[in-house]
This record gives sequence, C-alpha cells and structure tokens, in this order.
Amino acid sequence: MTDRPPAPPAPLDGYTIYDPVDPFENLAGPFFWKRLEDGTNHLVLRADDKHCNRQGVVHGGLMLTMIDLAFAIGAKEHPDQRLVTISLSSEFVAAGEVGKLIEAKTEVVRKTRSLCFLRGQVLSEGAPLLNASCIYKYLRPRG
Repeated sequence: MTDRPPAPPAPLDGYTIYDPVDPFENLAGPFFWKRLEDGTNHLVLRADDKHCNRQGVVHGGLMLTMIDLAFAIGAKEHPDQRLVTISLSSEFVAAGEVGKLIEAKTEVVRKTRSLCFLRGQVLSEGAPLLNASCIYKYLRPRG
C-alpha cells in the first residue's frame, strides 16, 4: 500500500476513525465515529470541496458510502465480525453543502442469526439529506 497523508482532525471532540486501515473509506472521507451514551453509533464528516460534485453539493456516492459504513458499524456485534451488504435502498431528499457537518445515524430494525435489517439517515444540521434501509448478511468467521 502507498503512504497516506495523516487524517485531518476530527470535526467533533471524542471522535475517531472507525477503521483507520480501510483505504476506500478513508480516501472518500475520512469518516469519524463515536459510540454515544445511549449505545448508538454516530458518524460525522465536515464536507469539503473534495466531497462535492461539479454542482458544488455533497456527492451522492459519498453519502451512500457513509451510510453503508454506518450500517456496517451498527450491524456488527464486535469489530472483527465479517458481513456483507446484500441490499441497500436509498432516497436523496436534499443537497449537502460544503463546510457543513454531515452526520449518519442508524438503527437496527431486526436481527436474525444470519441477517441484520437496518434503517438510517444522512443529515446536515438536523435536516435529512438521505433516507436509507439496508440488509446485511453475517459471514462465518475465517477458519
């Protein structure tokens, strides 16, 4: 792997990069994570020019990457658990702006032995930018 520049500082105190080794998520973001007091996971990103499309708004692909990561964190029972996205549905409802804090919040709707169903949102200043739902399949531990 190539050397990467150091990550920018977290936009909020107490946040860290969830998976500092993931090359795509850290290139796209990086996304900063914190487990809140109520046990939920919270992802944040300060939107920069590199996160925007040619119209100057936060790129839809960035929001999809962010919500997929947030869903994965929410579905995991431990950090090393392996899983794969089998379905992700979404609707873009507003545009994100440069300089604004972008957040992802998710909740588990249902878990079975092999599947996890989640729903969530990407927000800016409390207003939804993206609504989404997801299904993850748990994979067997590597043997």
